[in-house]
Amino acid sequence: MEYYSSQISKLMEELASLPGIGSKSAQRLAFHILNMPVEQAQGLSSAIIEARKNVRYCSMCYTLTDEELCPICRNGYRNHKMIMVVEDTRDLAAYEKTNKYDGVYHVLHGAISPMLGIGPNDIKLKELMQRLQGEVEEVIIATNSSLEGETTAMYISKLIKPTGIKVSRIASGVPVGGDLEYIDEMTLLRALEGRTEL
Repeated sequence: MEYYSSQISKLMEELASLPGIGSKSAQRLAFHILNMPVEQAQGLSSAIIEARKNVRYCSMCYTLTDEELCPICRNGYRNHKMIMVVEDTRDLAAYEKTNKYDGVYHVLHGAISPMLGIGPNDIKLKELMQRLQGEVEEVIIATNSSLEGETTAMYISKLIKPTGIKVSRIASGVPVGGDLEYIDEMTLLRALEGRTEL
């Protein structure tokens, strides 16, 4: 039996299709949106559409941005000789919250996973290697401590070692199987400070 009209049901269905949003959360969000002033709902709608149309990859680090270069890559005060390699933009944001890392990043947009058919050519590894042609002194590998993250870290290490660039891996403190975006800033900071050379 249908409880809601087709438009309310459609709104709930669309919200429930988002990651981490179950049917109860979708229902709560839908009713919140329906109770918003029309201008506020239009603002939300246009923010979603504008972001979807205008956000793209930074031409240097491949994080998401609405400009050619992201604010971190444009920042002249950052240490551009130190690159932290992360799996996705959420991991970059997690490290930025520590306010202790002053280098730049490289976002892979995934990790090597033979089980899922994701190989080295399916993530931004070639682009990382091109960046290393510049004056890079250290690459910090901050992939997740999952099997895929560890596989990716070892693969990157083997690619970079022959270049003579220092390669390090974030230390434990990040639990095995843990995703960086869900870990508190203090744990991330300890993992960064305790990194080891590979």
